[in-house]
Amino acid sequence: MRIVTHKTIVEFCKKHSDSTTALEDWYTKTLEENWSSFADIKKTFNSVDSVGNKRFVFNIKGNNYRLVAIVLFSIKIVYIRFIGTHKEYDKTDCSNI
Repeated sequence: MRIVTHKTIVEFCKKHSDSTTALEDWYTKTLEENWSSFADIKKTFNSVDSVGNKRFVFNIKGNNYRLVAIVLFSIKIVYIRFIGTHKEYDKTDCSNI
């Protein structure tokens, strides 16, 4: 998969250095994949949730952080839309990010 953009991860890790290993692991695994469906994502990340509108929520570092991404299976692109703490995530409307 192609990920847009790694800069989002780098910037988040500057503020939350304890997330670096987990986010880089997510990034590396995602790059190596060739997902065609939600079931494929589930095989890679068992705790992922689909929240509709092509958006998927990934638990990062034991659910301390959340990453929301739009996954476009047909063109193999993952757009990172949000990375935040679980508390920040609870305040968001995933359908709008």
